[in-house]
Amino acid sequence: MVTMKDLLECGVHFGHQTRRWNPKMKRFIFGERKNIYIIDLQKTLRYFKYTYNVVKEAASEGQTIIFVGTKKQARSAVKEHAERCGMPYVSTRWLGGMLTNYPTMKKSIRKLEIIEQMEENGQLELLTKKEALMLLRKKAKLSAYLEGFRYMKKLPDMMFVIDAVKEHIAVKEAKRMGMKVIAPLDTNCDPDVVDYPIPGNDDAIRSINLFCKEMAEAIIEGKAELAEKEGKDAEVAPVADTELGEAMMAQTEDPTVLAETAIPTESEVKEIVKEAVEEGEKEEAKEETTTETKA
Repeated sequence: MVTMKDLLECGVHFGHQTRRWNPKMKRFIFGERKNIYIIDLQKTLRYFKYTYNVVKEAASEGQTIIFVGTKKQARSAVKEHAERCGMPYVSTRWLGGMLTNYPTMKKSIRKLEIIEQMEENGQLELLTKKEALMLLRKKAKLSAYLEGFRYMKKLPDMMFVIDAVKEHIAVKEAKRMGMKVIAPLDTNCDPDVVDYPIPGNDDAIRSINLFCKEMAEAIIEGKAELAEKEGKDAEVAPVADTELGEAMMAQTEDPTVLAETAIPTESEVKEIVKEAVEEGEKEEAKEETTTETKA
């Protein structure tokens, strides 16, 4: 469990400049120093411990908590700790509709699966060099966006987000889908949009890492309790290892659950090759236009 020393050492108490603040955060502010708001760490510690137990209990009930944090200083911590506790995550870019338009996201995941299968069974070698190159580019893009999200069997129950201001679209989608939102709240945030706030710095790398680490620890503890109740070993492995087999075996028409990874049909292959080439040509044309403009 986090301590006051941890909070101080990680700079959790440093807020934004006084000119960049949300008045609703006033109750969490201790004071100001050199035009920087100082967050009240007594309240941070209290909220941290409370939220830790909420997350632990959720995990002990088998709930899924998705980690979201796409800004540069958050990506590594979000990915590392979400994988460590076996939860889905989004660390590159939040695509609009990831939660509210899940069937469309499933289609993107399916496209990624098709390209991977084509690569594995040698089908890429039957394409022209241009087609193969465009497909690999599309694969790289889809993989970057969906790597921590693709093996999710159903919509999450909760969302843990770094920087609720930047990730406002993700937060809105979560609220719309009835999910509880957990987030560290810097002095520029609106506490009303978060169900379980933890006042603290959401910009500094060490602070972000502390938040992610503690949430992962809470989940691991909760999963251990669940496993004990079910009489199983508390096995906490990355999502990519634990969820894939189950997702591939899923036999359901529920739109919130991933279907099995089926062998791609000829029409699917043709469609995705055509799509990849068209997208690639558009990107190349855009790059040429940009180069000409600069020249």
